[in-house]
Amino acid sequence: MSTEKHTALYDWHVAHGAKIVPFAGYAMPVQYAEGIVKEHLWTREHAGLFDVSHMGQLTISGADVATSLERLLPVDLHGLEVNQQRYALLMNAQGGIDDDLMLTRRANDFYVVVNAACKDADFTKLQAGLPDCKVEWWPERALLALQGPEAVEVLAAIEPKVRDLTFMHGGAFTLLGAECWVSRSGYTGEDGYEISVPNSKAAVFADALCSDARVKPIGLGARDSLRLEAGLCLYGNDIDTTTSPIEASLIWAIQKVRRPGGDRAGGYPGADIVARHIKTGASRKRVGFSIEGRAPVRAHTDVYHNGEKVGTITSGGFGATVNAPVAMGYVRTDLAAVGTKLTAKVRDKDVPIEIVAMPFVRKDYKK
Repeated sequence: MSTEKHTALYDWHVAHGAKIVPFAGYAMPVQYAEGIVKEHLWTREHAGLFDVSHMGQLTISGADVATSLERLLPVDLHGLEVNQQRYALLMNAQGGIDDDLMLTRRANDFYVVVNAACKDADFTKLQAGLPDCKVEWWPERALLALQGPEAVEVLAAIEPKVRDLTFMHGGAFTLLGAECWVSRSGYTGEDGYEISVPNSKAAVFADALCSDARVKPIGLGARDSLRLEAGLCLYGNDIDTTTSPIEASLIWAIQKVRRPGGDRAGGYPGADIVARHIKTGASRKRVGFSIEGRAPVRAHTDVYHNGEKVGTITSGGFGATVNAPVAMGYVRTDLAAVGTKLTAKVRDKDVPIEIVAMPFVRKDYKK
């Protein structure tokens, strides 16, 4: 008997012909009848609806919640405007990343979205690390992502004011009679929204969106290929508890005020290690790869230079938009320059690969 949890849209997915697979403890749709490639391209050209309700939603409140959170996250929270959203890293004492998350400063709290596989550990860590704050889960809410160039017009047909949201900002809206929290963000490299909606309204909301001819339901398979083309990290693959933000090419996620020399530098777990990496460099770096031929190079494939192992692929697949295989991974820093030619060992064959700039596709965010 299956032990996977179900989101509020599980029956909806089954009714719409989804292929269900286990993912992070949940039974989730990996694809629908048309398949991953067509779903990927539809999202790039029109609008795709994703169920991401397996992810954790929570709020954190307290008298000085920004200061408290900055003891756990190397991010500038005092500089956030109300309703502004920011990508953040939950750090450990070894300078590694326990999770990556999205948080929004609201009038009286921070709204946070964490990864499904990490959410129980995150909740424990946040409660322990924020003794003067109130950490509250939102288990009664689903999370839907509407992504693609036509997403704004689709959602604006329900509530025109969503047009006013700019990239990485959120707001409260009443949509189809339900109180929702909407942010203009996503995980595909496309313009779009993430919508927190009551579980009881999730199926009605999904039906309403998919009644628009510009929208199709999209599974986790296309979500993964879309984020890979956009050069976005998947926690557990491209970053983990052993990866520093500098190794992961995520220094942009540490605002200058939190870096060495900044007014609020350090003060979070692993700050000394991160500071050392900023000053002297790390031994490895996350980079993008183009692949010779048509066959994808998958995660955990070793990377070589002149017969010496120098890195590893962490994510790889076929990029339907670029019509070619793409990958990302880690290599020795001295070999991390764009244009460096390497090889990947695939079934005892040396496949030529080359380091290229990411993202593989132009991101289309409305700032």
